[in-house]
Amino acid sequence: MPSILIIQPDAEDPPERFEQWLIESEFEVRLLRPYDGDQIPAMLAEDALIVLGGDMNANQITDYPWLADIQALLRRVVAEHRPILGICLGGQLLASAMGGSVESGSAGMEAGVVTVRPRAGVGSDPLARGLPWPLAMITMHRDAITELPPGARWLGESAPYPHQFFRVGRLAWGVQFHPEVSPATYAGWATYVHDTGEALRRVVDGVTAVSENAEQIQSHSYALAKRFASVVRHAIK
Repeated sequence: MPSILIIQPDAEDPPERFEQWLIESEFEVRLLRPYDGDQIPAMLAEDALIVLGGDMNANQITDYPWLADIQALLRRVVAEHRPILGICLGGQLLASAMGGSVESGSAGMEAGVVTVRPRAGVGSDPLARGLPWPLAMITMHRDAITELPPGARWLGESAPYPHQFFRVGRLAWGVQFHPEVSPATYAGWATYVHDTGEALRRVVDGVTAVSENAEQIQSHSYALAKRFASVVRHAIK
């Protein structure tokens, strides 16, 4: 049975639908919660790695020292050419670990539903070529990948934050959006946002947008999960 390690940096961003879909695809899933004291391994024992999102910034190493451990693990797994999917914060950690830049987003909060358009080259990418482009996905973030790592393949874009989907090395992908969460989880996130003005409006409007597009979001998210599972199976043959 193929196996995946999922690292959950934040209690409010569980693997949720992704874990369910992977288990249904007969994957063994191990979940680590570093915020709750779980240690990040120096080496990956599983066949693949998923790093989820979180409210912290990818550069807050002093406040969350285990972020550096996640980055070290990401670098090692990239070098070993084993499958990785970094989601939101996980994608930012992958980008920064491999020489890219993550900063506070110049356009402020992105929330609700993001439409991710394909870029040239998706047809030859092991993960992106099987997806139903353009993608409709849940999003909520303030920070952004402002510069991709050297040699990265830029696969999907949107406005105002263009670096939505990328690959580094052979089998390591990062996404800025959240394919793992349900509309109910997004609505829960909205209650934790204490911003005012435009940022709050985007989050509140996002609850409606996510609800109205729930069927398409689930379909596209499921396609990404199944495609990643297929990539993992192929990589371990």
